[in-house]
Amino acid sequence: MLPSELIDAARKVIEANRARGKRIVVAESCTGGLVSAALTEIAGSSDVFEGGIVTYSNEAKMDLLRVSEDVLDTFGAVSIATAWAMAQGALGKTRADTAVAITGIAGPGGGSERKPVGTVVFARARRGADPKEIVADTKNFGDLGRGGIRLQAALCALELLMPVAPSA
Repeated sequence: MLPSELIDAARKVIEANRARGKRIVVAESCTGGLVSAALTEIAGSSDVFEGGIVTYSNEAKMDLLRVSEDVLDTFGAVSIATAWAMAQGALGKTRADTAVAITGIAGPGGGSERKPVGTVVFARARRGADPKEIVADTKNFGDLGRGGIRLQAALCALELLMPVAPSA
């Protein structure tokens, strides 16, 4: 049902986090639950995967993840500030060690000159990390079509869910 490359990436995330005893959560917007679907395709993933929160509308981002209306009004739904707030909100709602958030423009409409179709923003938050340590990135995948953009975004999100090597 899901592309094999997505399942393979999800399996690596589950196995790596299981080996470290870490739990993960995702806050998804433009991927609409695709990352969660891939992670739950792996048998036994419940010992690692806390859950996924799909917040497609701005209202859902505010209600479910506590993204402030000021952040959405000032920076927009597709912004590092919003993705960071989504990741923080997902951590706050769960017992996960790591949260990754995804928000973007999958198209075919909705893009602008500044944020064209294919623009996706990611953020990762870790429980206990310095709150000033913001791990976020904006990628422009180009207009790969809605499915192509969502797949590439999901693959990037899975990469961010890989555990970070402990500090020396």
